[in-house]
Amino acid sequence: MIHLAWHDRKTIKKVECIHTDAKKYIVNHALTVGNIYEVKNETEEFYFIIDNTGKVGGFYKEYFQEVKNA
Repeated sequence: MIHLAWHDRKTIKKVECIHTDAKKYIVNHALTVGNIYEVKNETEEFYFIIDNTGKVGGFYKEYFQEVKNA
């Protein structure tokens, strides 16, 4: 039940949103191109971040690039 405490977890790294051109889902309401987001958890396919809604959401890694020295 790790997802219940993601808001309070230490940030793993930071990523920058590079596009919101989703093929299947609408993500431009939750992500903004150019914004930097804190990664709270990561899987092989997804980053779990606190998005624009203030909630933790899982997004494909293809929308982001890692921010160096953050």
